Amino acid sequence: MNIAIYTHLAERFRRLVGVKNVLSAKSELLVYECDGFVIEKNSPDIAVFPQTTAEVAEIVKLCNEAHVTFLPRGAGTSLAGGCLPIGGGVMIVLTKMREIVEINHRDRFAVVQPGVVNIWLTQALQGSGFHYAPDPSSQGACTIGGNVATNSGGPHTLKYGVTVNHVLGVEAVMANGEIVQFGGPAPEALGLDLLGAIVGSEGTLAIVTKVWVRLTRDPQGYRTMLGVFDSVDDATNAISEIIGAGIIPAALELMDHGIIVALEEAFHFGFPLDAEAVLLMEVDGLEAGLDKQRDHIVEISLRCGAREVRQAANAEERQKLWKCRKQAFGAIGRLSSSYCTQDGVVPRTKLPHILKRIREIGAKHDVRIVNVFHAGDGNIHPILLFDERDAAQVRRVLQASNEILDECLACGGSVTGEHGIGVEKIQFMKKMFTPDDLQAMQNLRLAWNPEGVLSPGKMLPTAGACGMEQISPGRRAAL
Repeated sequence: MNIAIYTHLAERFRRLVGVKNVLSAKSELLVYECDGFVIEKNSPDIAVFPQTTAEVAEIVKLCNEAHVTFLPRGAGTSLAGGCLPIGGGVMIVLTKMREIVEINHRDRFAVVQPGVVNIWLTQALQGSGFHYAPDPSSQGACTIGGNVATNSGGPHTLKYGVTVNHVLGVEAVMANGEIVQFGGPAPEALGLDLLGAIVGSEGTLAIVTKVWVRLTRDPQGYRTMLGVFDSVDDATNAISEIIGAGIIPAALELMDHGIIVALEEAFHFGFPLDAEAVLLMEVDGLEAGLDKQRDHIVEISLRCGAREVRQAANAEERQKLWKCRKQAFGAIGRLSSSYCTQDGVVPRTKLPHILKRIREIGAKHDVRIVNVFHAGDGNIHPILLFDERDAAQVRRVLQASNEILDECLACGGSVTGEHGIGVEKIQFMKKMFTPDDLQAMQNLRLAWNPEGVLSPGKMLPTAGACGMEQISPGRRAAL
């Protein structure tokens, strides 16, 4: 770190965005040393909080002038180190860009700044007859800008799709400070799908400063059920049977015994503490036919071994069931001081196998693992419990995590469904993709970010261990 460069840069930032919107003291920057992936930490040299696109563009230009690396950050709920400031540099925190700019019911879109918390848009749309479909489990904290960065999913992904299916356009600041727009309010964009490249690029191609999102009409009705199972295998078999029957639920969410106990201790939902798994199931759509789908799901669940299937009698009971699912991660603090959430994908028919392997891997490495995940689309989220102050536990957790992800690949799946690659999973990219595939990805990044100053060291193994190889020699010498 060149102290003189950063001192000068911080002063220029203060003149641009105000003294209160620039942090440079080490004690202040500790808050930004990691995201939800707590195993790896590194503080930025400066954190700056812009409120407009023009301010973001000027910050980027100043970083380029000073030959300093930079990266964007939202709420920091990322679980793969996507917000980790490798090598320090400037962190551009977008949480003060939190305006819902426009809601257009007639054309079914909304325009939001990246710091808008996902649930704020949901609340703003209540009673309008429309909603924004992507609803990550961290909906109450995560920002839409972060959702765009990692192409987040959520419980209703099974029917409604992930973030990219609901983003119509973005305004973004390129790595050189140029402001560009991809897509917009029109339902279909012409030409190359550059918007699709940005969504899920984890802040490595551009910094998103405005998002046009698609609004979805509210369904006429819901049928929400909770299946109680004495076996995780029975619950996963029920999932396959439901999908195999031609039913497309809005959501199928599984929680195992460890999560059930934590939730019951925290919130007293009335869960049976001797159950091995509960399956939250929901169908929605036109009222005509919903009862038939519900009855079919209940029949399948009981046939597959469900002890009972509870049904939400009204909207209040439905909200209570969803509250228990959305607050599952908040209850984990009762189980462990630290945890690492993995994010793999397997074919639905492989769910019994992967859950069995997760139990075996946990026993092998003496790591307690609990599970809560989007079972409908095979997106697993094993949660590895540990104490980050114990180096031996950290090593075992990392070894167990790697084995779980290797098994996901062996099943024909992926090492991420919605959390992204970040820094945590870079080593798996060579296992998932051919050298030609990776080179094509690198070529795309170099076209957008030729000097490598934006979010270095993320996603691609070609970025190297610390990300400095991605930076041009002249800039590298200046750092």
